[in-house]
Amino acid sequence: MTLKRVVITGLGAVTPIGNTIPEFWDSVVNGKSGAAPITNFNTETILTKTKFACEVKNFDLSLYMDRKEARKVDKYAHFAIGAAVQAIEDASIDKEKENLDRIGVVLGVGLGGVESFGEGIDTIHEQKKNGQELKVTPFFIPRIIGDMAAGYISIMYGFSGPNYITSSACASGTNAVIDAINLIRLGKADIIITGGTEAAVTDSGICGFNVMHALSTRNDSPETASRPLSASRDGFVLGEGAGVLVLEEYEHAVARGAKIYAEVAGWGLSADAYHMTAPEPDGKGAAKVMQNALEDAGLKPEDIDYINMHGTSTPLGDIVECKAIKSVFGDHSYKMNISATKSMTGHLLGAAGAIEAIICVLSIVNDIVPPTINHQDDDMDENIDYNMNFTFNKAQERVVNTALSNTFGFGGHNACIILKKYSE
Repeated sequence: MTLKRVVITGLGAVTPIGNTIPEFWDSVVNGKSGAAPITNFNTETILTKTKFACEVKNFDLSLYMDRKEARKVDKYAHFAIGAAVQAIEDASIDKEKENLDRIGVVLGVGLGGVESFGEGIDTIHEQKKNGQELKVTPFFIPRIIGDMAAGYISIMYGFSGPNYITSSACASGTNAVIDAINLIRLGKADIIITGGTEAAVTDSGICGFNVMHALSTRNDSPETASRPLSASRDGFVLGEGAGVLVLEEYEHAVARGAKIYAEVAGWGLSADAYHMTAPEPDGKGAAKVMQNALEDAGLKPEDIDYINMHGTSTPLGDIVECKAIKSVFGDHSYKMNISATKSMTGHLLGAAGAIEAIICVLSIVNDIVPPTINHQDDDMDENIDYNMNFTFNKAQERVVNTALSNTFGFGGHNACIILKKYSE
């Protein structure tokens, strides 16, 4: 069968460096860090090595839902709803003119309602200690399960097409986008609201990643703590937020006169099949996922203009990803631009792939490659080839016809998408 073309017609973002697309993109281009001391909980009363994160700031939930409804779902869903409303409005979807059975919602979530789960368990433990009847809010289960963000958005709009979440750790957002691509390619839907969301900056989230030695402990300088590709990197900075894209079948978008940002070129999936948390040392899985994406897109390595790295700022991960890029792209690694935007946003776990896909879309639209911030010329890792064309500290103008986004998750999950400039 002939696969249908898939285009992007709407964008929405709630992030540590901006709660709208214009604010987010301005921060990305100007190299703004979202890292700061944690405000979500009191780090002084809880002994934790890391006391900073990339939190969402000044998010006005009342713009998207009323207070009574907001109590029914966790913060991770709040972020998703905010980003989805933005994206749907940006795409100018008029539900009175659409077949709602042909519109779906597919989101990626890594952990789900972590904050609500912690609060509920604390309540139960306290009641048990005091010999009381165990009782939590009737919304306890709806608030903790990961599918509720997608479910609630469908309820808000009456979208009755495919509706579910994907969960593959830090690759969740990209996996969701890939599922959305396939649903539209195969003619199962006209429009899919897709992306990822996460709200894991909690005491348990910080504690859990700390004991794995995954987080930076640079408490004296949070804004410079995420430093991908630098020798002094000591772990990632935990982030939170959501990114949502409206994916649409090309002919459907044209027929309704939709604004088209970019087009999907291809996608890839692979597994390291190596370790629960560590990457395969030679980067075989990471290389394979990029090769699969190029093959699906019908592109050659030299066709790629920009790679948005997974680039978390972990000692092993950055080296392995650079090895994989060189193995796939060879000398073209010295020509195409490469950057790691988690240096600004932190690592949004299940939302990472979504906001980085948005960055790739905007790079294509604006012909600008965003930077990897926090890199110093004297902070070189001998295991990284700095002849590769890394975009350090300052955004670079260049024609971006194609952009590739990598996401890799605990468990060895690798997901990759390639986007391209739209042309009729």
